[in-house]
Amino acid sequence: MININVELVSKLINEQFPEWSDLPIRPVQYGGHDNRTFHLGDHMSVRLPSAECYVPQVEKEYKWLPLLQKGLSTPISTPVAIGHVSEHYPWPWSINKWLEGESLSPTNVNDLNSIATDLALFLIELQSINASSGPVAGAHNFYRGGSLAVYDEESMLAINNNKETFDKRILKEIWELALNSNWDREPVWVHGDIAPGNILVKDGKLCAVIDFGILGIGDPACDAAMAWDFFDSTNRAVFQNTLQMNEATWNRARGWALWKALITYNNSKSADKSTAKQSHRVISIIIEDYLLEKSK
Repeated sequence: MININVELVSKLINEQFPEWSDLPIRPVQYGGHDNRTFHLGDHMSVRLPSAECYVPQVEKEYKWLPLLQKGLSTPISTPVAIGHVSEHYPWPWSINKWLEGESLSPTNVNDLNSIATDLALFLIELQSINASSGPVAGAHNFYRGGSLAVYDEESMLAINNNKETFDKRILKEIWELALNSNWDREPVWVHGDIAPGNILVKDGKLCAVIDFGILGIGDPACDAAMAWDFFDSTNRAVFQNTLQMNEATWNRARGWALWKALITYNNSKSADKSTAKQSHRVISIIIEDYLLEKSK
């Protein structure tokens, strides 16, 4: 286990980018899971993969984000440089421009309907960028943009393990509906991890989207999963209407949300009560939303 801390980052900067060795380094408040993030001075950040499976993200972001920036009106992460393997750290790492803003939360926005609209418009712009040579969804991005069937076994295991807590029949119905269709158009760009921690707001409004580590091309359904784990029914409707996803794609989006909530609940219910409670809430919302839609 590598101890990724300020001391390590300082060694790497001094060794590979001495021109920035006088800049202060401090941890970011929410440093992330796939990468550990640190401030470098006031205008840059350092990101180091926390495990080997996240290493492909470094060069992928460095290659593709400058291209995507040209087609987006919302600011996104901007790579500055790539650090290399050294005796201090075994993998590539990156330096990026620092983007101002706070991670999205219900307490720092003026109007969640506005956030839902702006986020949907960002995704529409992202999906409209030429993706013909982009990285096809696969192991490098944990199949975001690929087929949900990859996660069928672990999802069914989680459903069966929690049949005393949730209605197994309903969960299977939602899951099978999600598996019942596929993206039948040309692949589009997907961020892969549209979540509150990767959405920045300033003065209550969307100001940037960050962390494109599991970027890929394929089915955009995965990028709408936040509709159930953050938005309420009103915001969710605004988000859906703005995205103009067809019914089959929306069903797959709900499947992505269900998969993530199920495996998180299944893995945390005995060890992390707070995380389990949040995942339980999302699963309940997904069930309620599905039954309401089914009754119409």
